Amino acid sequence: MKIGIYNPYFDSLGGGERYCLTLASHWSKKYEVEIFWDDKEILKKAENRFKIDLSRVKVVQNIFRGKNILKKAQKTRTYDLIFVLSDGSIPLSFAKYNILHFQSPFPRAMGKTAINKIKLGRYQAIVCNSDFTKQYIDREFGVDTQVIYPPVAVEQFSPAKKEKIILTVGRFTAYSINKKQREMVQLFKRITKSLPLWELRLVGGLLEQDRSYFEKVVKLTEGIPAYVFPNDPFGQLKDHYGRATIYWHAAGFSEDELKNPAAMEHFGITTVEAMAAGCIPIVYDGGGQREIVEDGKSGFLWRTPTELIEKTMNVIEDEELRESLRRSATMRAKDFDEKKFCSAFDALLATIT
Repeated sequence: MKIGIYNPYFDSLGGGERYCLTLASHWSKKYEVEIFWDDKEILKKAENRFKIDLSRVKVVQNIFRGKNILKKAQKTRTYDLIFVLSDGSIPLSFAKYNILHFQSPFPRAMGKTAINKIKLGRYQAIVCNSDFTKQYIDREFGVDTQVIYPPVAVEQFSPAKKEKIILTVGRFTAYSINKKQREMVQLFKRITKSLPLWELRLVGGLLEQDRSYFEKVVKLTEGIPAYVFPNDPFGQLKDHYGRATIYWHAAGFSEDELKNPAAMEHFGITTVEAMAAGCIPIVYDGGGQREIVEDGKSGFLWRTPTELIEKTMNVIEDEELRESLRRSATMRAKDFDEKKFCSAFDALLATIT
């Protein structure tokens, strides 16, 4: 079987890209797999970031970037299956089988237009990354999507000797999903006097287009024990997770979830990674994070800065609570294992082919 995979955001190397490339790696063990992209170095960059084996995957010309409909039709017909990550649009594919994937809610995408209905008729399956995303996609496009949670290689993360570190991981950007690093630095500043031996670490990917935002984050860390780590390789990321005691996540904070659901965390891969490494998650109560963290059992959800600070202090001051949460968080992370992701897609493939 010849499979093509298209993701318009491959160069951002975020959660959606990990999703697609993990699938590419898995299916390439059995099938011929190609990704549509114009930068031949993308696979090396992805392997360095994610530690995914892409040695059997090929990069071919990105036919989806152009406007030549005839060329797209001719090229897609040469594939048995094409997997597409949507940016809100629905690419037309003439492959024998097609799977459409949504990583984000698109509440105002005009999804029920006549042309979209025609295009959707070419897709045998539509998949979402969370129940949160599903509720918006189903309503907007008039479909019934299947939820397959993102893959997390939980076996690659393990606790080290825990230190007095609060960690947050997420791309530095003012666009897409803003991870609210600036707000977290400001909140950490409020408790530094109470926690003189603790530090905040902000880790994440950085593209040149986001440098202005990144520099604003760096500026805010001056004078406090908060440190910024852009584009750390996978090995260093594992070290951060292993040594951190608490994991903060704030995407969605100060946003209106009903009016702007895209501003929420649509799932939360880094939260699962942190939990697998024995970090205690204290994450914003919005979007897909509710599907990961069992409030009060495997971590905490928060809505206001006061809640975040209070729950952080409770974890720091109560060793028994800390150990109980850590054990539960580590167990909960296993529910999102990469093997379950691959098995779910194998089962889906078997039903449509």
